[in-house]
Amino acid sequence: MSQLTFKSDVEAVDALAASYRELKQEIAKVIVGQDEVVRAVIISLFSNGHSLLVGVPGLAKTLLVSTISEVLDLDFKRIQFTPDLMPSDITGSEILDEDRHFKFNRGPLFANIVLADEINRTPPKTQAALLEAMQERSVTVAGDRHVLPSPFFVLATQNPIEQEGTYPLPEAQLDRFMFNVPLDYPSYDEEIAVVKGTTSIQDFKLDHVVTGPQILFFQQLIRRIPIADNVLEYAVMLATKTRPGTAKATPKVNEYISWGAGPRASQYLVLGAKCHAAISGKYSPDIEDVQAIANYVLRHRIVRNYKAEAEGVSEENIIASLM
Repeated sequence: MSQLTFKSDVEAVDALAASYRELKQEIAKVIVGQDEVVRAVIISLFSNGHSLLVGVPGLAKTLLVSTISEVLDLDFKRIQFTPDLMPSDITGSEILDEDRHFKFNRGPLFANIVLADEINRTPPKTQAALLEAMQERSVTVAGDRHVLPSPFFVLATQNPIEQEGTYPLPEAQLDRFMFNVPLDYPSYDEEIAVVKGTTSIQDFKLDHVVTGPQILFFQQLIRRIPIADNVLEYAVMLATKTRPGTAKATPKVNEYISWGAGPRASQYLVLGAKCHAAISGKYSPDIEDVQAIANYVLRHRIVRNYKAEAEGVSEENIIASLM
């Protein structure tokens, strides 16, 4: 797909909205419910950002990611993170071939979509190798730089209830993820549908809806979407308000927050709002689009203090007070 396919960006946005509807329809063949999660992950993909999926075991996080990769017609690799996983296990390493020459043997990071399963189970050295690849879109082995495929997305999962034997991601590394997406238990009716579908013989054939080149085109399209000054200023103001001790900080932020969101949050709020508007069939985002994705962007970028934890004030409570 090239830009010449469409007469204007208006037509291209219409095509993006139609592709999103097709994606949702295909994913729904396998994934029951989780509409908000699916929408958030697709927004991050089209915005060229990575996502962290947080939820207890058994909520189909892995199935969700593999299903999305299949309908997107992209190369998919899954890495199960364990305490003994080394950086070379994910980036690849040099080996001696039959002619006694060193050649680079690519690791599982060389895929379009990488599922980093239970990212907090592996030591910081391996986490750092993954996060460097997320930022630079390349890996360096034995002094040589190897460029990762394009598009390249990391969808990491994290179990929030187990802390023993885990290595929590520092805030600076969490900042590399565009979205932090929580997964909750399905409703009673949804769970009935899940159990019916998974305890019988059903074989779903998924259609490929969007290709890699089309995703690259849509990523550029998102950046070209115009945004009104007042909406952009609202997004930046939202991020600025989370910083305690600054002129824009609210009393609640000063009381309950240790550290606020950095400038990357402002950038992702704008990009996410543009994509949210586009998949909704709008040609420019408004304040409601910023608010729709604000939780995903800010949740992992604000650090609550001891008082907030003691009084049960969550990140969502604080973000809601800012909006």
